[in-house]
Amino acid sequence: MGVIDICSTSSLSFTEPSSNRHRIFVHQRLFLPLGRNNNHRAFFVMSSAIPVEHVNEGQQRLSGESFIRTHLRKLSPYQPILPFEVLSAQLGRRPEDIVKLDANENPYGPPPEVLEALGKLKFPYIYPDPESRCLRKALAKDSGLESNHILVGCGADELIDLIMRCTLDPGDKIVDCPPTFTMYEFDAGVNGAEVIKVGRRPDFNLNVELIVEAVRQEKPKCIFLTSPNNPDGSVINDEDLLEILELPILVVLDEAYIEFSGLESRMKWVKKHDNLIVLRTFSKRAGLAGLRVGYGAFPLSIIEYLWRAKQPYNVSVAAEVSACAALENPVYLEKVKDALVKERGRLYKLLKEVPFLNPHPSCSNFILCAVESGMDAKMLKEDLAKMGVMVRHYNNKELKGYIRVSVGKPEQTDILMECLKQFF
Repeated sequence: MGVIDICSTSSLSFTEPSSNRHRIFVHQRLFLPLGRNNNHRAFFVMSSAIPVEHVNEGQQRLSGESFIRTHLRKLSPYQPILPFEVLSAQLGRRPEDIVKLDANENPYGPPPEVLEALGKLKFPYIYPDPESRCLRKALAKDSGLESNHILVGCGADELIDLIMRCTLDPGDKIVDCPPTFTMYEFDAGVNGAEVIKVGRRPDFNLNVELIVEAVRQEKPKCIFLTSPNNPDGSVINDEDLLEILELPILVVLDEAYIEFSGLESRMKWVKKHDNLIVLRTFSKRAGLAGLRVGYGAFPLSIIEYLWRAKQPYNVSVAAEVSACAALENPVYLEKVKDALVKERGRLYKLLKEVPFLNPHPSCSNFILCAVESGMDAKMLKEDLAKMGVMVRHYNNKELKGYIRVSVGKPEQTDILMECLKQFF
């Protein structure tokens, strides 16, 4: 890596009379190294004349695709959940009439302070603070971890990509433990990394023995873990996490749903483990999915390089103001969390009564259900959608025959159950 200066001398274009016409000549540039200073190289540019009629001989017309990195040409796009507006148009229903239980969003929305703060926004025409100082200070108070360990991103998704860009060279390997959040595999593909898949046990818990063996044989650089795991809601116990942290690998622990588990975040662990990163989000906890605010806890030896590589204005003024306002009302955040956990218990019991569903116990704000008794999971998802109820269906092999239902408000649960009763 370095800087190359191209220095040019004045040059001439020549024309040559031939009968009553002129032949136009163009420059052919020759680059000669003049000197070297560390990573800084200078070149002297000379010109020679070549008839323009010979320039394009034997050359094929370039296509835009030829400029794209080779591995990206084979990359499959990420499949996001459709937004309200698109669903409304497709289903012929008002957004307010759609029961959206497919993306684990917080149905109660953010604290009232958020809307108030957005209404009082003074300087939207000024670039945001590139270090998100106010939010990092508030997060330090909220988490008990010093702000110099905290980095904020445009959603945790941006931080996942940033971590990979800072740690992975093309051809490096990561460990993924499906079924889990598919963004890890997607971002690995974007960054030219190879994915080593270590499947989970039948109860969706990690297979630590296989992880240890994969690290020994494949020498991967990172492993991405989620606790509670999306889509099943299982958590990683301290014993398993500590065993994985003993391996020569960077451990990225995604705690997007930690609030619903009743367990304490491991953010403070980054001060003891130089190979641990912990990610969090405001999307689930504070109902700010649409504003994209995520954050992470990092060892000081790692965060230094992420600061260098991140985009300078990655968190908007609106996003930072909203997140700070949300943290000002911890009572509201706790109340909403308690309501969702309570409704999760009720939803689980009701789903157990559906003869063709087998719900899996969850520590998050969603419940994964096996679709059984001859019922087709994809058709069930589509039939519910026609009734205005959206649930998540999976096509991947690990979750073939499953749907995932987000925990909503009690009235949303009631509508879901009324629709399900039409099938038995």
